[in-house]
Amino acid sequence: MPFRRLLSNVNHSIFWYTPHYWTCRNWLWWSGQVSLILYAALHLLWYRVGSPAETFMALSGLTALLIYGKGIRNAAAVWLLFAAIGVQLLSWTLGYFHHPEWVADNPQIDRLAKLFIFIGVAWWLGGSTRNTLMVWLLALLGYLVTTFVQGDGIKEWITGFGGQRVGFGIRNNQHASMLFGVALLGLIVFFRRFASPGRARVWRIGLWTCLTIICLSGVLVGQTRAVWLSLGLALPCVGIVWLIKQARHSSTNRQHYKPLIISAGVFLVLLGGIGTAFHETLKQRLTKESGVIAQLASGNIETLPYSSIGIRIHSWRAAMEWIEERPLVGWGGEGRSLVIEHTDWLPNTVKQNYGHLHNFFLEIWVAYGALGFVVIAALAVWVGRATWLAWRGGALPGDMALFGAGFFVYWLVINQFESYNSFSTGVFVHNLIVGGLITHYWKWQYSTKHSAVQRSSQ
Repeated sequence: MPFRRLLSNVNHSIFWYTPHYWTCRNWLWWSGQVSLILYAALHLLWYRVGSPAETFMALSGLTALLIYGKGIRNAAAVWLLFAAIGVQLLSWTLGYFHHPEWVADNPQIDRLAKLFIFIGVAWWLGGSTRNTLMVWLLALLGYLVTTFVQGDGIKEWITGFGGQRVGFGIRNNQHASMLFGVALLGLIVFFRRFASPGRARVWRIGLWTCLTIICLSGVLVGQTRAVWLSLGLALPCVGIVWLIKQARHSSTNRQHYKPLIISAGVFLVLLGGIGTAFHETLKQRLTKESGVIAQLASGNIETLPYSSIGIRIHSWRAAMEWIEERPLVGWGGEGRSLVIEHTDWLPNTVKQNYGHLHNFFLEIWVAYGALGFVVIAALAVWVGRATWLAWRGGALPGDMALFGAGFFVYWLVINQFESYNSFSTGVFVHNLIVGGLITHYWKWQYSTKHSAVQRSSQ
């Protein structure tokens, strides 16, 4: 069978769909999509394969967009990428003349550029909802397998159930818990897809229940209060948005109430059961620094002890001092380390054990000043607007838009307490989810332009 014919048959697989919205040479298309699949499934599980797959996927996707992406290669994402590179070059250059002993040997443009890997993800997804959900599911399954084979594996789960905090060998406890939080948010929002009528419905609901139990347990054994807070804010926001939508379309959406009510009921039962089992652990974790919180609320900041919360507050105070000195362009890519290492009043224990500020947005401001902060803010606004337009235009399913909104709240809050977007785990989550949303936006743009061309030719 000729190779092209073989590819044509594969294109119609129930597992992966090659749409017609945009395309490129066959060999490039398939190598790019394979690299995306390897990246999603193995980035956490087998980094030696997932990392080069990430590099190839990102570079080939950006190249394909610039060469073949007629109509979308002028997208704001590309210009924001160039702006991010420009800001880093400017900050490094000015830092080289102002404090040469503290700047890196090169501008390290990957610090911000890596947040634009979603461009390659969006391109290789091809505007397909099926492909997006498949990639997200592969990432989830790859992560869950990772928790059983890395670190101490099953023993670590048992240790976690015994009340000790665990992280499954994924950087640290906070990062593992963050990943479980994202997964749990997605499982709740997408329950209706698992419970939809059709073949193997019982098995799909059973799979959802098992995955939800694992992820909810992972959130609890990770004992990361920032994750609990982020979920505690994101889930109600998701519920409120859904209720508003249902109220506006009550006559047409009544058939959707039952599966969603069942989803909420099952989740609450699971939450109650697992919460009861972890009652003492939760109580100890939530009350551990109640005295520090009370002291913080009273405004007595300078004498805060260097506990988990105290270290964050003091490092943020130090960061603000450095920001005041160079507010516009920052201190360069090494800014966060400079704050920790060269702030005189920070104790040696902090300098020896920490190299970042536990706040992604402050790190950006310290490193690249207000210019860098504006670029990241512009990216967030653009992604939000693109998601909204894709949903309003019918290109992005409602549950995916709802997940995008919930993820925005979750990600905004959680990055206030840990610099997830500065590490590979956070970059991985950011790019997969944003790429899945933006691919639908580009699909909407293509469909809109195609319809306009058809109308003008009539």
